[in-house]
Amino acid sequence: MQYVTLNTGSRMPILGFGVYQIPPEETERAVADALAAGYRLLDTAAAYGNEEAVGRAIKSSGVSREELFVTTKLWVQDAPAQENTLRAFEASLGKLGLDHVDLYLMHQPYGDVYGQWRAMEDLYRAGRAKAIGVANFFPDRLLDLIVNNEVTPAVNQIETHPFFQRAADHRLMREHGVQHQSWGGFAEGKNNLFTHPVLAAIGAQYGKSVAQVVLRWLVQRDIVTIPKSVRAERMAENIDVFDFTLTDDQMAEIAALDTGTTLFFDHHDPEMVAWLAKRRLES
Repeated sequence: MQYVTLNTGSRMPILGFGVYQIPPEETERAVADALAAGYRLLDTAAAYGNEEAVGRAIKSSGVSREELFVTTKLWVQDAPAQENTLRAFEASLGKLGLDHVDLYLMHQPYGDVYGQWRAMEDLYRAGRAKAIGVANFFPDRLLDLIVNNEVTPAVNQIETHPFFQRAADHRLMREHGVQHQSWGGFAEGKNNLFTHPVLAAIGAQYGKSVAQVVLRWLVQRDIVTIPKSVRAERMAENIDVFDFTLTDDQMAEIAALDTGTTLFFDHHDPEMVAWLAKRRLES
């Protein structure tokens, strides 16, 4: 496994296992299979509704806590955000059955962002979250958070795939020591990603699948990625990307696929802002 070093000094696996959209009743088995396949980074969130299943899989796996890097995420909180953030964190920790998480992310750039971040800074200083970061922050929001707070986010998890490559975001994050992490690395198969002729032709040269080419492309950009699967054979395939290297020409071919546009939802869309900002979770 390859690792990245966060601005906290912590080492984070560059390839992990995400559980977004895995139903709670399937999550425990999926995470157990992922751990057996060698994954040590697990990514969940309060909003996914499957933290308890992740926790059960960790407990029964026999894998030591020191080997694992566990991420969960804070959903949008109302005022008083600091108090509500701490309560939400305790709820997530209890569901996971852990005494700390390795990374706690603010899931959306909405609500009382600064109150939420101050509470997360407190959790970081207390060692209950070994690193804190954000998700879905565009460059302007990320930089605003950095310059107006004491702790710089360790990670920004954003939509990143061959059709939306986030080069400008990547440069800004590097400049400020924030680790770029991808969600949606396979674009959920949109734009016929898994049969795309450019990606398929590159994979054929190495005897690799399109999925492996995409993951290798992310790894070579130093982007942490968290592919999801409920199939053990696919999990094994996804983690098997450290035995080949894409050439500069192949990286350029993939770079040419960038449309510069989201394939999912736009955080600048007022309707999406309203929907996300109004959604609340029960702890």
